[in-house]
Amino acid sequence: MKAGTLHTKNWRRLQEWRARLPHALLLSGERGLGKLDLAFAFAASLLCETPREEGASCGECLACRWFSQGNHPDFRLLQPAALQTEEAEDRKSARGGNAGDGEGKGEKEKSTRGKQQITIDQVRELDEFLCVGAHRQKSRVILIHPAERLNREAANALLKMLEEPPHEVLFLLVSSEPMRLVPTLRSRCQNLRLSLPPAAEGETFLTAAGLRDAATWLALAGGAPLLALQLAEKTADWQPLLTEALQCGERLDALSAAARLEKSLKTVKGENPLPQFVDWAQKWLADLNLAAQNLPIRFYLGERAKIMALAKKSLPVSLARFYRQLLQLRRESAHPLNLRLFLEQFFLDYRALFPEEE
Repeated sequence: MKAGTLHTKNWRRLQEWRARLPHALLLSGERGLGKLDLAFAFAASLLCETPREEGASCGECLACRWFSQGNHPDFRLLQPAALQTEEAEDRKSARGGNAGDGEGKGEKEKSTRGKQQITIDQVRELDEFLCVGAHRQKSRVILIHPAERLNREAANALLKMLEEPPHEVLFLLVSSEPMRLVPTLRSRCQNLRLSLPPAAEGETFLTAAGLRDAATWLALAGGAPLLALQLAEKTADWQPLLTEALQCGERLDALSAAARLEKSLKTVKGENPLPQFVDWAQKWLADLNLAAQNLPIRFYLGERAKIMALAKKSLPVSLARFYRQLLQLRRESAHPLNLRLFLEQFFLDYRALFPEEE
């Protein structure tokens, strides 16, 4: 389990449930905590025929080999058709599969449109699986990730299954946004909420993973270690340019900054980088808002002095208003009408937060 060192207590709790499994278990918590890794590890341990003393799967028996290859007859994974998380891609690569990165951007958007949810047809496909007994005389496991992507019809169909739960079947739901689940569905689940690990543990984990400047990346990820790894691995040329521009405050040349960022963003291959651009900007604004209230900043720890100085030049109400404006920009960033105009407007509005002294 990649994040196993971060979940010792949670793993012990799961093992306590093992003797008397609930029909449905919800693993919830912020993005980047390793919930999916933990869920897969627990599923593997339930299906393993010779589990180790601490409850982990042996990795060697026939059931473990089936599970690692993705074809265990007593396991089902429900996820949106278009889902391409890093964890899924890693597992496909390990099995020699195709991660599906060969499509052009336009073709990819067309092929994934309307496939971002878990549908009722996917849930109905479980009927045959549930009507047949376990193949290996063990529990059967249905892992649903991310559970908040269940559409209304799929959630209602799953709820009916949980009203009369099949014998020795565990529905294992994983969610970063559990409040988006249908309330009656949440009430049918035992909830194990994963919290952020202490900063020292997160930094130790990241350092062991070979990440330099672990404290900085952990802060940028809001304390979520696996998200910190993802951010570090996917760091791009445009990110330092954005930070450099944001540091300028009232001295920012908005049009020049927009031109530089446009050129850099257009070199990014694959998914649209604008939502991530707005996300990084939101973190900077969040720190500015905290600094304006004389509170410790959370994300850009290495830029603390600059952020404190900028916060003194702006009104807290203006910072709060612009942060709310970024929420709308985030929605628009998925399909901007014109990239240059989008960036120019962003930087012009940002510079206006810091009126020049007369």
